[in-house]
Amino acid sequence: MNKPIRTISIFCLLLFLALMINATYLQYWKAGKLGDDPRNRRVLVASYSRERGAILVGRNEPVAKSVKSKDEYQYQRTYPVPMQFAPITGWFSYYSSTGIEQTQNDVLSGDDSRLFVTKLVDLISNDPPQGGNVLLTVNPKAQEAAYDGLKALGPNTQGAVVALEPSTGKILAMASLPTYDPNQLASHDLGQVTQDFKTLNEDPAEPLLNRAVQTRLPPGSTFKVVTAAAAIEKGLYQADSLVPGGVTYQLPLTSGPTGQIDNEGRSCGANGSKIPFTQAMEQSCNTSFAQIAEQVGPKDMAETANGFGFNSTYFDQLQPMAESVFPEKLDDAQLGQTGFGQFEVAATPLQMAMVAAGIANGGTVMKPYIVDEEQSADLDVLDKAEPQELSKAVSSATAAEVTKLMVATVDDGTASPGAIPGIKVAGKTGTAQSGIDDVPPYAWYISFAPAEDPEVAVAVMIQKADIPRGEIAGGVYGGPIAKAVMEAVIK
Repeated sequence: MNKPIRTISIFCLLLFLALMINATYLQYWKAGKLGDDPRNRRVLVASYSRERGAILVGRNEPVAKSVKSKDEYQYQRTYPVPMQFAPITGWFSYYSSTGIEQTQNDVLSGDDSRLFVTKLVDLISNDPPQGGNVLLTVNPKAQEAAYDGLKALGPNTQGAVVALEPSTGKILAMASLPTYDPNQLASHDLGQVTQDFKTLNEDPAEPLLNRAVQTRLPPGSTFKVVTAAAAIEKGLYQADSLVPGGVTYQLPLTSGPTGQIDNEGRSCGANGSKIPFTQAMEQSCNTSFAQIAEQVGPKDMAETANGFGFNSTYFDQLQPMAESVFPEKLDDAQLGQTGFGQFEVAATPLQMAMVAAGIANGGTVMKPYIVDEEQSADLDVLDKAEPQELSKAVSSATAAEVTKLMVATVDDGTASPGAIPGIKVAGKTGTAQSGIDDVPPYAWYISFAPAEDPEVAVAVMIQKADIPRGEIAGGVYGGPIAKAVMEAVIK
């Protein structure tokens, strides 16, 4: 063989080897990742040719299902209760998928290995392949109460509600406004889908955002529950103790002039006085909790906050999840501000629901979850979720003392709008300054009930609503929503 032919032969061999290596890499090493990529149109088109499984709530009521279509794709994804459940279900379309549609895609599409037998039976019997179902933990009545409560605040409302079962971590409700209709994005009119997605994505109100897990804001005075827990856990106070009071309080000048804080006219005692801890919580006294936080110290404040879930990621069934923040490095002035949920403290509604649920559950914080069961198309259970402990934030004795403070706040304080006749409710309000010019404060409300044997814990966050700036208050507007959600679960 002469040299030119030998050179060409070697070159062709190298090309062939490169082709085989690349094919092996793509079809073996990268196959899973490429198949899971929401941008993989071939997988999506193939998915339209099979009956995708349903997303269920309650007694197997579908909030997402596939029905036969008369076009080339064979099946149309539909959402029977679109506006209420869109932040949870997300959407499944030719272009992408979000929410439960994305995170539970293997089961819903039928690609999960546990559905192999079902797929084999369908193949042998010549039946069209079917995906599995996903049963959520959501209580339909609680979800409706959360959605209706937010919607009643006006057409421009931005906010979220989360309800948890304290003993397990089950998410009983998760509502977010503004919302959208996923049926539009699941349409087979691909040109219209593109236009609708662009409109929603460019909307400044961000309707595609699930504010329950993707928006973090200063929690304001609802964070006083964490401050109180930290102080009691450290042995500084009990629920019947006297704590520092005051009309005003000057934060330490460690980082330059910080000004005075006040209580916006609420009854918190004279400067330099002591007041009952219950009064400090009932009246939401900033002056008291700033001084309490300073007494607790940055290390123990951070440890308690982290115990409730701050500065960690604990929920992957809806993505992405915003991580709630308690700052690590604080001077004395900044520490005082964190005591009432300001400075750089930021939390999602899910996080603040976990704070309430942790106190309700004797100081044990359960890992939140929204997928209860994974099922075959015939409703046979493939997997049943088991509650998991996330952390022990505080002792049961501390949780009991904080509960006393929160019950007093509903009975005789700012959280009274969340009271339920005949049922002991524990709650706390919050109104947090945005720190942005022309942006009104954020209103918060957290609670749980029955206080002596909790079945539900709730967090309400109102980021924006058709409410005059001077009337924004967590108790007035968040309390009734939390009450309705709690009643839906308890009754």
